[in-house]
Amino acid sequence: MEKMIAYCGLTCTDCPAYIATRNDDAEALAKVAEQWSAEYGDEISADDCWCNGCLSEKGPWMSHCAECGIRACGVEKGVENCAHCDNYGCNELSAFFDSVPDAKTTLDGIRSTL
Repeated sequence: MEKMIAYCGLTCTDCPAYIATRNDDAEALAKVAEQWSAEYGDEISADDCWCNGCLSEKGPWMSHCAECGIRACGVEKGVENCAHCDNYGCNELSAFFDSVPDAKTTLDGIRSTL
């Protein structure tokens, strides 16, 4: 399977919610929801985790992805991901990188090949 890199640089195809959705595995989604609820201190249900990946045109998208400003901007600009954006490294993306530096590494790698 080809990797799907989200607008923000996360690898959708490595995400346990994406994998469980593709496998139609409600039990795995329940485990993901339980783990993420504990990790992020927020109540996340299995229904919140169904996701075909950030780049999917019609979803479903995980509840956060459906409201993500980075994703909304990428969709509006029609870029493959933020590495392809003329405004790469914008404030919203930079703030995200503070929490997820691996996403920056991924996008920097893509950007270096453009």
